[in-house]
Amino acid sequence: MTKSTLSTVSIDLGERSYPIHIGSNLFGTASSYASLPKASHAVVVTNTTVSPLYADALMSALGAHYPAVELVVLPDGESNKNWQTLNDIFDALLGKGCDRKTILFALGGGVIGDMTGFAAASYMRGVPFVQVPTTLLSQVDSSVGGKTGINHPLGKNMIGAFYQPLLVVCDIDTLITLPARELSAGLAEVIKYGPIADLGFLDWIEANLQALLDRNPEALAYAVQRSCEIKSWVVGQDEREAGLRAILNFGHTFGHAIEAGLGYGEWLHGEAVGCGMVMAAHLSQRLGLVDAGFVSRLTGLIARAGLPIKGPSLDASDNAGRYLDLMRLDKKSEAGEIRFVVIDETGHAFMRGAPDAVVREVVDLCCI
Repeated sequence: MTKSTLSTVSIDLGERSYPIHIGSNLFGTASSYASLPKASHAVVVTNTTVSPLYADALMSALGAHYPAVELVVLPDGESNKNWQTLNDIFDALLGKGCDRKTILFALGGGVIGDMTGFAAASYMRGVPFVQVPTTLLSQVDSSVGGKTGINHPLGKNMIGAFYQPLLVVCDIDTLITLPARELSAGLAEVIKYGPIADLGFLDWIEANLQALLDRNPEALAYAVQRSCEIKSWVVGQDEREAGLRAILNFGHTFGHAIEAGLGYGEWLHGEAVGCGMVMAAHLSQRLGLVDAGFVSRLTGLIARAGLPIKGPSLDASDNAGRYLDLMRLDKKSEAGEIRFVVIDETGHAFMRGAPDAVVREVVDLCCI
C-alpha cells in the first residue's frame, strides 16, 4: 500500500485533550505510543476476527514501553456488546492483577472500542485507555469523542459513559483487510458529515467515492481526516451531547430502530445508519427543509456506496407503529416526543420533533 502522509487532528477538551494520528504504518510502531504514561501493565482488548491479523504487531510495539502486555480476546459482533462480554474484560483485568495505572488498548471496530472504553471508565473507577480502530466506521466516528457503552435489548448504547481516550491511532493500512460490506458500512458515517456540516465535503465524497471503494490510501486518509476534523469541532463545543453534538446522530434515530427491531448484528450499524439517513432526508423534505432533488442526490450516493436505501419491515401488521415505539426509546427523546436530526440545504443540521403522522408516511415510503 502506498504510504500516506501522517496527519494529526486534535480534540480540544482542556486537560482532557488528545490527538488523533492518521496515516500508514502506525499501530505496530513503538514510537506511536511513546507519549503515553508509564504503567506496569498494558492490556490489548480485541476480538476473534482482529486478533489474528493485528494483535501480535500491537503487542510487540507496546512491549517497548510496558513490562507486561496482556491480551483479552472477545467474541466478534454487535450481538456480543452486552453485560456478559463486558464482564469478561473485568474478569481478565482482575485475574491479571491490573492496577489503576493499567492502560487498556481497544484494537478493533466500534464494538470493541465502545466496550473497552466503558470498561476503562468503570474499572477501579477509571483507568486510561487508547483507541486503535481497525475499521473505517470506528476511525471516522466511534473511536473519537469519548462515547462508550453497551447495548440493552430495548435500545442501542443505552448503558454507558462519556470517557475520553488518551490517544487515537487510525492506521489506514488496517482498512485493506476489511470486507466490502464493512467498508460500505464505514462510508455511511463518512457521508453523514457532508449534509450535517460541510457540503463541500459531500461534493468531494461524490467525486471520490470509487477511489474510497477501491481503498485508495490517499482518499481514505483524507476521508478519515476530514471526518475527524468535523467531529472534533463538534465534540469540542458539546462533549456530553447537551445540544450541538446531537447532529452527529443524523440518520441514527431511524437506524437504531432498525438495529433493535431486527436484532443487533442482523444489519451492520453503518447499513442501518445509511438507510436511516435516507429516511431522515425524506423527513426533512416533508418538513420543508430540503427539496426532492437533494433527497435524490443523497439517496443515490448512499446506494452507490453499497448501502441499503429501503428499510426492513419490523412488524407485518403495523410497521410504522413499531418504528415509532422503538424510536421513543431513543436517548434523544424527551417526555415521549421523538427528536430527529434533520437537515437543510445549506449543510446545517438541527434537532426537532415531527408529527407521528408524518413519520408514518416516511416509514411507509422508505420500507420494503
